[in-house]
Amino acid sequence: MFRRFSQVFVTLFLLLLTLIFLSCVSSGSSNSKKSINISKTTPAWVNDVYSSYDKARYVAATGFAGSREQAEGNALAALTSFFGQTVEVDRNAVSFFRQAVVNNVINEWIDTDEMRTNIKTTASMDNLMGAEIEEVWYDSKEIYYAVAVMEKQRAIRIYSDLLKANLNIIKNLVAMTPNERNSMEGVIRYRFAASVADINVSYKNIITLLNGTVTENIVSGDSYRLEAQNIIKIIPINIRISNDRNGRIFGAFAKTFTDWGFEAQTGTTNARYILDVNITLSPVDLPANPNIFARIELAANFTDTRANLVLIPYTFNSREGHTNRAEAENRCIMVAERSVNEEFASLLSAYLSRLMPKK
Repeated sequence: MFRRFSQVFVTLFLLLLTLIFLSCVSSGSSNSKKSINISKTTPAWVNDVYSSYDKARYVAATGFAGSREQAEGNALAALTSFFGQTVEVDRNAVSFFRQAVVNNVINEWIDTDEMRTNIKTTASMDNLMGAEIEEVWYDSKEIYYAVAVMEKQRAIRIYSDLLKANLNIIKNLVAMTPNERNSMEGVIRYRFAASVADINVSYKNIITLLNGTVTENIVSGDSYRLEAQNIIKIIPINIRISNDRNGRIFGAFAKTFTDWGFEAQTGTTNARYILDVNITLSPVDLPANPNIFARIELAANFTDTRANLVLIPYTFNSREGHTNRAEAENRCIMVAERSVNEEFASLLSAYLSRLMPKK
């Protein structure tokens, strides 16, 4: 089921790989290397970061290592840990969202150019949003120390802008006619809305931890995933098979769809989504072999009849042998069932996983 997209959680650090400074971030960003302090006097922030940075204004953390780059990375990682598990987000939600941004799919669902720019920017770099390395000190022996700083009010503004842009995306995604809603496209739009909603929950939590206020009604993606699943249940998949043996190939294909929650049928009229399957069993002549062989050839097309598109083509063939023809053909059916359960199921999963919402 589509719930599979929400099973693996990662820390905020993975989420923040999709986030960077927006246009409102000043030129003094973490991209500008700070000069290294080589004073023999240990800076106060090394031992107590908030002795140098006002806790009411900043979130700050330090890191140290044998190289400057590692020390800065450790400082940013320590700063990230401030947010903890309350801002965890689903890896698939982040990946799905980022893929949509990179492929410009997201542009179709945003109302203003400013929102498009902000969302596009978030997917392009890998710094903790609103954070920068403020100071670096070398102890003149072998260790570098770095302090990473996030100005709370600036970060609150950035996250608030992104949150509002995401709410705009969700609003446009779920605005559908009944025909649009009750289709594979409707499922994908609700699924994508769920991913965006999950990311918004993390944004809200970040803003709250920074002592900011969120006035918008922010909900998790669960309600959108539930709606996607409800739509799936009313989308029939009509399976038409020629030359099946006791419904065995039908059963194998049907299972790949019912595992996702779809209703697999046969004989349905006017179905939008149809799987046409043709099976051929033929004898194979191998005079030098005492066994009897048969070959199975299977060709299937999963089609959207309204769009007149083949969504998933699939072919399989195999040669199997036994001491009698009936058992040779039975083995052909068995290996075909296995292939459908594994290979076609994988193709269907990949297809459903990579679908992006389109206007």
